[in-house]
Amino acid sequence: MIRQLTKCIREYKAPTIWTLVLILAEVAIDVIIPFETANLINEVKAGAELGGIVRVGLVLVLLAMISLVCGGAAGFTGSKAASGFAKNVRHDLFTKVQGFSFENIDKFSSASLVTRMTTDIQNVQMAYMMCIRIAVRAPLMMIFSIIMAFIMGGRLALTFVVIVPVLVVGLFFIAREAMPAFRAVFRKYDKLNESVEENVRAMRVVKGFARESYETKKFTAASDNIRGDFTHAERVVALNSPLMQLCVYFNMVFVLFVGSKLIITNGGTTIDVGQLSAMLTYGIQVLMSLMMVSMIYVMLTMSAESVKRICEVLSEESALTDPAAPVTTVADGSVDFDGVSFKYSAGAEKYALRDIALHIASGQTIGILGGTGSSKSTLVQLIPRLYDVTEGSVKVGGVDVREYDLDALRSAVSMVLQKNELFSGTIRENLRWGNENATDEELEEACRLAQADDFIRSFPDGYDTHIEQGGTNVSGGQKQRLCIARALLKKPKILILDDSTSAVDTRTDALIREGFKSYIPETTKIIIAQRVASVQDAGLILVMDGGAIAASGTHEELLKTSGIYREVYESQTNGGDENA
Repeated sequence: MIRQLTKCIREYKAPTIWTLVLILAEVAIDVIIPFETANLINEVKAGAELGGIVRVGLVLVLLAMISLVCGGAAGFTGSKAASGFAKNVRHDLFTKVQGFSFENIDKFSSASLVTRMTTDIQNVQMAYMMCIRIAVRAPLMMIFSIIMAFIMGGRLALTFVVIVPVLVVGLFFIAREAMPAFRAVFRKYDKLNESVEENVRAMRVVKGFARESYETKKFTAASDNIRGDFTHAERVVALNSPLMQLCVYFNMVFVLFVGSKLIITNGGTTIDVGQLSAMLTYGIQVLMSLMMVSMIYVMLTMSAESVKRICEVLSEESALTDPAAPVTTVADGSVDFDGVSFKYSAGAEKYALRDIALHIASGQTIGILGGTGSSKSTLVQLIPRLYDVTEGSVKVGGVDVREYDLDALRSAVSMVLQKNELFSGTIRENLRWGNENATDEELEEACRLAQADDFIRSFPDGYDTHIEQGGTNVSGGQKQRLCIARALLKKPKILILDDSTSAVDTRTDALIREGFKSYIPETTKIIIAQRVASVQDAGLILVMDGGAIAASGTHEELLKTSGIYREVYESQTNGGDENA
């Protein structure tokens, strides 16, 4: 996992190395300063002249300034390295998700992916910052301080033989107790984000059913659950402070008591006042370094879970990959299903599609009807290779879709879903998703064919009207017509409408289909609908049932041969649903 993440450092290797060098210089100077201070104290005690004292004092000031500059520079380069590293991880993670197939996306919830790209990356960024700064500084400071303490204090430094093991053991048990709670928190973040995402997305439904209080309780419960784990972890980690204070005070009392006794009894021959002062300073440096090491341990433990979750996404291989020598040109809009069966996962017991055999000629208009769960959408999702078939093959333009370059295939196929998305930005910007180089005249023509031009011009800003995230400031029918216009601008070889006119009236639906005949006559048009009126003029109509083609034919043929089709037609024409 670590090796995988280190690849994300890339152009930020130099700031990382500079941070390590500057930290090393800062530690070296911080260890030298108590040594020089001790010499200054001893010289003052011995009655040194003012000039000598000033010289040593100036050296101390210079060392302190250099240490300050090194520490500040390390903070700057460390921040640059850590933030850059996080940027690269975030970029690699997002790029990886963009390349996922639906099968891969189904493996991770959207809330979990959001958590990994926000909270988890933030934790990893903090961990990286600590690794290149504190995780280097603390051990070096502790080692150098202990060495200098033995040089300056001799046997007096044996206090560390007692204090250090006690502090290490205590900090180890504290960290071990806190780790499980920190690990649990990140798994619960997924549920919290899922609750928030679901609530915001379905806000109209929540308000329509007056379920605000229920959603608030659900969110509060998830939030309290996280709070409980954090409280437990922080309560345990808080024991660091009293343990640290105990060790500091013990060291201070021991050094002062034993050191003062030695100075008095030996007259400063074994140890002098300067060395005593240095011992107190080195003792604090050692113990503070140990405490920082323990905090690093806890932080890295927290981050380890985040690293694992990020690497799970980075190491996930897309179920859909381009072949070694992909076909980059789609000849025409013909579609062939040859003995196609499909299930969403290898472990699934039931096939979503079974034994599909179908030929669609280029430029032909196909209608697909079927009840909920009949796998109508699943069938058409195999055409742009959103999923790969389990058995058999799907051919577009006479070539197996698995042999195409994915971008080339999907550029030739436009899909308009019932719940297609609009993105935040202007109407003009949303339309240009279909063709980024489209002229204003082409935009307007596509919108007229999709019956969207009139309502767009009714807005004060027209085509420059801002669309809120998800298209919340336009109606369902308006959103569908904008999505159809966007698809038309692509001028695809295959156009798939997956119940994408369900929110418009039958007259508008008929006008849209009439526009298809004039604007894209050579494009293969596949229309999934619930209304018979939307497909009855198609050259071929498929009736789906239970993942199989139950019947096929023209409108007149199916009225005679298909009981399912005839029942739907009669219920809609006699019940008046057609004009709903």
